[in-house]
Amino acid sequence: MLYLVPTPIGNLKDITLRAIEILQSVDVVLCEDTRTSSKLLSHYNIQKPLSPYHQHNEHKIVEHLTQQMQAGKTFALITDAGTPGISDPAFLLVRECIKQNIKVECLPGATAFVPALVNSGLPCNNFLFEGFLPIKKGRQTKLKQLAQEERTFILYESPMRLTKTLEELIIYLGESRKCCVTRELTKMFEENKRGTLKEVVEHFKSKQVKGEIVIVIEGKI
Repeated sequence: MLYLVPTPIGNLKDITLRAIEILQSVDVVLCEDTRTSSKLLSHYNIQKPLSPYHQHNEHKIVEHLTQQMQAGKTFALITDAGTPGISDPAFLLVRECIKQNIKVECLPGATAFVPALVNSGLPCNNFLFEGFLPIKKGRQTKLKQLAQEERTFILYESPMRLTKTLEELIIYLGESRKCCVTRELTKMFEENKRGTLKEVVEHFKSKQVKGEIVIVIEGKI
């Protein structure tokens, strides 16, 4: 069978007891980066084989993995941080397992956009998770669609592209739209910058930005 196991998005203490038990019990742990995941497993004294599973090899190895599961092996899939499948590889393997009647179980756990959304101060009873915007093709079309979105919506972004994306959002949404940019979630230097798009972009223009970024934006009123 296949277990989807969420891992901490920053603070290593943010892992469930069940997640630790599952990682201790499986035959193989599939992960994005063996160097990153080995630190987590070492922290909890988990000694299991690590095998790379990421966007560059998932198409090539998905059949091989399901064959091993059909033969009786149990796998856990983890990512560098958060829940597999949320802006990280998992879909192809899950779909193939379901197609072949291999049991799939997803544990609850850390996902960056949930604490960022709740902590933003913006309405969270109804929201849209968009993830990463297209880099080139389809980017303008997506921004035009989001400009009309009435629900609070959530984006992921890299530190290098943060100010550029905020400036583009101002062009399509207007500088007075409220937002919250959260970075370094659960870590020592966690930051939640709330305000208008104009205020927030000015704040980040004046500093060196590090860490994973979640942008939560007010819907169209």
